Amino acid sequence: MGFEVLAWLSAGLWLIILLLPWRPWGVREALDSETELASADLGDITVLIPARNEAAHIKSTLEALARQGQGLHIIVIDDQSTDNTAELARQTGLDKLTVIQGQPLPEGWSGKLWALQQGRQQVQTPRILLLDADIELQTGILATLKDKMQRENLQLVSLMAQLHMQNPWEKLLLPAFIHFFKLVYPFRLTNDPRLKRIAAAAGGCILVEKKALDDVDAFASLRDSLIDDCTLARKIKEHGYRIWLGLSHSIRSTRSGHSLADIWNMVARTAFTQLHYSLTLLLGVMMIMFIAYLLPLFNLFNPLLSDQLRLLSLFTLAIMAGCYLPTLRYYRLSVAWALLMPVIASLFLAMTWSSAIRYWTGHRSSWKQRVYDRQLAAKDQAATPPQQQAGE
Repeated sequence: MGFEVLAWLSAGLWLIILLLPWRPWGVREALDSETELASADLGDITVLIPARNEAAHIKSTLEALARQGQGLHIIVIDDQSTDNTAELARQTGLDKLTVIQGQPLPEGWSGKLWALQQGRQQVQTPRILLLDADIELQTGILATLKDKMQRENLQLVSLMAQLHMQNPWEKLLLPAFIHFFKLVYPFRLTNDPRLKRIAAAAGGCILVEKKALDDVDAFASLRDSLIDDCTLARKIKEHGYRIWLGLSHSIRSTRSGHSLADIWNMVARTAFTQLHYSLTLLLGVMMIMFIAYLLPLFNLFNPLLSDQLRLLSLFTLAIMAGCYLPTLRYYRLSVAWALLMPVIASLFLAMTWSSAIRYWTGHRSSWKQRVYDRQLAAKDQAATPPQQQAGE
């Protein structure tokens, strides 16, 4: 009897997701470059690029910026690199390029935010582009972002970069990573100015007004945040500003050849942070993932269930796969990958548990040879009012 109830629950859950008016599985929120804006005046924008050991990527990132338009200011913050990142940046010889030697990381700061804080102190323009060092912009996309910001009176616009999806692990997991992100942070709700508590951004590419950053005291106010992009978006939206988040083919990550271990570490770095280090939330997520993704496959071959309920499970799997198809089509991948959604969900659930185990053993997170211990997380939560922690 229990499996019968859960079978109907699983089917109902996916039917609700499919029919939600804001279509969290859809890909309508997207923006690509307009070629007629390729020679636009960008003198009112400063690009901040935090770079730690990015010798393999920094040159192509800067060369792509040089093709964006006229007058663009660029600041690269060399975040204590042990390679020749800073030297390669200077060798590009770009006009209005400044390379800053980053200072040692103070206690209580994450590395990326400390680098951005140092760069922000030198910004004189009204708009700032926060750009990861491995993000390459297609010609015209920055002017397109600026045009959208002006036309729609937005104070923060962000685009999710197209990740490298060539080898089997990348095709299996990276489009699903974006799909899950959209289910957790539906773009249409994120972009609705009336919903102050629902906000998200993609940290690889964020165009934001300097005044908005000043008003929320970024980056000091989120100095210890490991999910800094979504935290920044929420602070700016709660302050009364308008934000927009979308997908794009015109922004791509040049980081390639991801192995299972690479993707595992990327997800495990912040998965338990997203759950506010709560065992209760972790168990809740595990239960939801089991009912939504694993139970339908199990029930399909469960001899204790009637043919009618096994057919219901097949129907549930079809909706699950159907909700994933728009993402696969957007990234021009085979729709056959949708058949592996139960396997994909199991792997992401394992990554989340891995994130929790790392935290319980003393490591809040580690990234680029830096380890953020759980004591910093405890301090961060202690400084947050309980009502805010519950609402996040």
